[in-house]
Amino acid sequence: MDKEQDTLRDRHDMAAEPGVSTGALARRLGVSPTTLRTWDRRYGLGPVERAEGHHRRWSAQDVAAVEEMCRLTATGLPPAEAAHLARKRQDPARPVAVPQPRRARERPSEADVERQRRGLARAATRLDAPAVRDLLTEAVERHGLVGAWQDVMVPVLHAIGRKWEEAGDRYVEVEHLLSCHVSRTLHRGATAPVAAGVPPLVLACVPAEEHSLPLEALSAALDELGLPQRMFGAAVPVEAVSAAVRRTGPRVIVLWAQARSTASLPLARHLAEARWGVRGARGGPAVMLGGPGWAGHTVRGALRPATLPEALTRIERLYPELTARRVPA
Repeated sequence: MDKEQDTLRDRHDMAAEPGVSTGALARRLGVSPTTLRTWDRRYGLGPVERAEGHHRRWSAQDVAAVEEMCRLTATGLPPAEAAHLARKRQDPARPVAVPQPRRARERPSEADVERQRRGLARAATRLDAPAVRDLLTEAVERHGLVGAWQDVMVPVLHAIGRKWEEAGDRYVEVEHLLSCHVSRTLHRGATAPVAAGVPPLVLACVPAEEHSLPLEALSAALDELGLPQRMFGAAVPVEAVSAAVRRTGPRVIVLWAQARSTASLPLARHLAEARWGVRGARGGPAVMLGGPGWAGHTVRGALRPATLPEALTRIERLYPELTARRVPA
């Protein structure tokens, strides 16, 4: 029934105005509207004609270009190169936007970020779910996924968490609503084709740890890089983590602990000592400990990034294949 309603709405949109709306095109291609906006912002792969004061409408030529982008990335071509070829099909005479490195994005002003934080906090306190969704989407579009997580989502989550602690049982519903929409926004992020033949990462919260949002943010950022991963989420039993490591042979294991009471040193040390492969060529994973729960604990050789950007930088160093896949700007 939902698909039939979407189809009817799409037909109505096309009859009302020439071209296709972003939502209709996203449903047609099986991608999120955020992905289309990201391709437009990052690679210039958007509607050529933009009417003042109207929603963006995608012409048949625009649609063909985005379909070509989907086809090329599905073959394993890096997004920047795929977009370059797709833009030529869209408008050969128009210059192609030069893709910017992920962390070369211009830093937003503190006033702009503070405005977004206040708006998001107020919308969450009102339990205004549509406004929360729109503000989170806007934050990702303006600052990128990593910037939105660092500068907008985390500060508001912390502020509401403190409000909850000070007010007893009040504001629990606010934190739950905001956390739910942050999780959905992270999962709607743009993805790159997954690198083939590359050992994956294993991402897991330690046993008894239910706070998985930071791990979800890392997972979404890894999707943008096209790195294969196995995300297991909250409160993963020791036996399950060990089995996952044995079965997948990951290059990196990320263990998240929000509280010191949940951090499991025996598990971290056990995984750091894991080895596989034939004799004389045995290898093991790099263990990355994320979260404040690991403060004061020591695991020999383990990586201890303090922020999401630092975690991504360290992971990229462990995957030199990423450099080979990138197209020079």
